[in-house]
Amino acid sequence: MKRVRAILALLLVTVAWGLTFPVQKVALSGSNPFLYNSFRFLIASSFTLLFFRKKPRWKEGLILGLFIGTGYATQTSGLKLTSSTKSGFITSLYIPFVPVFSFFIERVKPSRLQILSFLLSILGLYLLSSPSADPFNLGDLLTLFCAITFAIQIVLVTRYTNNKDCDEAGLLLPQFLLTALFNLLLAPLGGPVGFKWSYLFALFFTAILATVVAFWVQVKFQKDVGSNSAALIYTAEPVFASLFAFWLLAERVTSSQLIGMCILVAASILGNLRRG
Repeated sequence: MKRVRAILALLLVTVAWGLTFPVQKVALSGSNPFLYNSFRFLIASSFTLLFFRKKPRWKEGLILGLFIGTGYATQTSGLKLTSSTKSGFITSLYIPFVPVFSFFIERVKPSRLQILSFLLSILGLYLLSSPSADPFNLGDLLTLFCAITFAIQIVLVTRYTNNKDCDEAGLLLPQFLLTALFNLLLAPLGGPVGFKWSYLFALFFTAILATVVAFWVQVKFQKDVGSNSAALIYTAEPVFASLFAFWLLAERVTSSQLIGMCILVAASILGNLRRG
């Protein structure tokens, strides 16, 4: 039951993360994305101080923040130089990168079912994102670096929270503050603020639900399933992103995208049939 509870909790995280895509797409049109990310994580830091009155674990938290902050910065920078479809696909490659870093950092080998699931996830992500055949460019390279940093963060979360002396909530504040600082330093490159009411709504939604709550659930429950299983659960994020974009933004879903969604769901279920 502990494992099932963790799977359901992490699945709810993917719902929140998936919903951020259409919400932010509307709110960030013509706005400075770096400044937005800085505001988002500063607000998240404030709520963390208010609701999680735990002693921050600065060493581990800042290491996690280094990877998350770098990931958000390179993703946003890369998106200015490449298409959104390619950015979405390359970012999602953090999922098959996880077992690689899990092996080197945690010395955990994925099971055969998980290896098959990770291979299926690459196919599913490709069909869902439908990236163009444009040549690989600097924006793609930056986004690939983003995927690598996200994968390392996932593995390190499992490693740190498996320590019996670790207070999970103490990992949140350092991550959020460093990510806010990263994006604040890059804000001059992002253009005008572009404030509007939808911007304010998106800011508080993503700061509270998709950051404070979602990251707390991650550090609380991910250790109960392990890095590899968690990564396969996170394949639901692009699926929910596409479904919410269809529902809220009336974006068209192609037959290949539907097939990609089905493959991702199958990969997630297959990879979590047993412990890796």
